[in-house]
Amino acid sequence: MTKISINPERLWSRLMDMSEIGEIPNNGSRRLALSQDDVDGRELLLAWCDSRGCRATFDKIGNLFIRRDGTDPDALSLAIGSHLDTQPNGGRFDGILGVLAGLEVLETLDDFKIRTRAPIDLVVWTNEEGARFQPAMMGSGVYCGVLDLPSVLATTDDQGVSVAEETAHHGYDKGCPPGFQQFERYVELHIEQGPILEMEDKAIGVVTGGQGIRWYDVTLTGEETHAGPVPMRSRRDPVPALAHVVELVYRIGQKDENARATIGKIETRPGSINVVPGQVCLSVDLRHPKEADLVAMQEAFLNGICNIASEHPKLEVKAKCRWHSPVVQFDPEMVSRVREAANQRNLPSMEIVSGAGHDAFNLAQVVPTTMIFVPCRDGISHNELEYTKPEHAAAGANVLLDLALRFAKANQDALQLQE
Repeated sequence: MTKISINPERLWSRLMDMSEIGEIPNNGSRRLALSQDDVDGRELLLAWCDSRGCRATFDKIGNLFIRRDGTDPDALSLAIGSHLDTQPNGGRFDGILGVLAGLEVLETLDDFKIRTRAPIDLVVWTNEEGARFQPAMMGSGVYCGVLDLPSVLATTDDQGVSVAEETAHHGYDKGCPPGFQQFERYVELHIEQGPILEMEDKAIGVVTGGQGIRWYDVTLTGEETHAGPVPMRSRRDPVPALAHVVELVYRIGQKDENARATIGKIETRPGSINVVPGQVCLSVDLRHPKEADLVAMQEAFLNGICNIASEHPKLEVKAKCRWHSPVVQFDPEMVSRVREAANQRNLPSMEIVSGAGHDAFNLAQVVPTTMIFVPCRDGISHNELEYTKPEHAAAGANVLLDLALRFAKANQDALQLQE
């Protein structure tokens, strides 16, 4: 007997079609959360889903839910999906693969006329990236109660535009209350966003959990003044202190091979070539797969900031935690089913811990959850050069299909065909 499998050409064609929305040079995509390009990408997805008779709803933060009904109207659904928003210079696969592979699963079930007892919800989460609005994983955070809707709606981007303004502009403010749609389980397919699967020549990453993440905003405040007349010794220039902060952060990141520390944004204000800056603002991202080690990294960072403040008495030095995503352990049974599905399809696999944050991290706090990883070339992501091979995209989608058949409780004939 031949296993039921997805249509790899259709999946790849949809990935390429979606990449044309917000297309940027070097084969990249730019669909910042709640921008018109982001909404246009959703509309394209909805057009594909309409042809299959699926029902779409959304909530007040803009999370999109596309349902394929099951035979039992009282059964809780299996949720599959990811996000369609990108980084400013994003690629074609980060998040998008999980959404379009989810669509491919629904279409494959239709093609083979397979009914499931439980409904399946294809979910598009709002602002997973955190590129335009912070924090990241915003939509899933609101859905899971990790983030407060009024506080999130009040969040603004760098141009002063609020989430509330954008949700109202696109009509999402008229949506359902967050959490209205209850799930029994959640599965998310994603590119690894790192080099390990490619280095180990594995097609499938069996994701056991994810690193803890802490984001900080650091401000070094002095006094802006003219670059010419004021002697160096008389200045309250925060830039020399910046060098100490950078050294501190990267020293912490070298604590052990599992630690990660990144400064992704640095801004001097007012940002004029002939003005001594009055303030330097920067972001700090700390990560570790063990919560206790992440706490130790945080303590080292905050103690170091205090020391820098004492060494620069002319400055005001502050560090504020913007966001914390705790270490995540995925559901053991679901992790086992990913491994089993990969083995049954003769796909080489390995266990892996996610180094990036994902909506699945929030979902794991409220329902049994797991993830499936596929390789990406050279481990590159958040970059126009991001790429995964068509055969890897198809492999991940087939494993997702197998989990959907099992957890949405397909008929016995379909399940036996997969074993």
